[in-house]
Amino acid sequence: MPAEATASRVTPDRRLRMIRTVALVVGVVVPSLILRELVEARFGRGPLADLSAVAVPVAATAWLAPYASYRRRDALLWLVGPGIYVFAVIAWRVALAPYRDWSPRPEERARMRWSRDSEHAGMWHLTEPASGSGHTSSR
Repeated sequence: MPAEATASRVTPDRRLRMIRTVALVVGVVVPSLILRELVEARFGRGPLADLSAVAVPVAATAWLAPYASYRRRDALLWLVGPGIYVFAVIAWRVALAPYRDWSPRPEERARMRWSRDSEHAGMWHLTEPASGSGHTSSR
């Protein structure tokens, strides 16, 4: 019985997180497809149209990556294929912000605290805002 009560408590949060994730992914992919169509209509098919299709996702991935314990350079994965997967993981993680259900990277650990409140037990909490790009270094 307690497992059922726990499952029912977690379900709405998980649904909300899924809705946020889908909204982020759609909010990035749809504008990139529109931009590709506009460039293709103006300049025709070719490498320019292909690069314009990944311009918005690369920018969004580079912007959100540090908040999900990824590096900004991971946005370049859009150029070789697995960018949509990486962005989906980033969107899934950002949808829960400022709480985290993954372990922080070693350089982030100083800014993180283990959450002790009952609603977010077992998660990391970002205690101070990011300053500059020190948290995105590749050390």
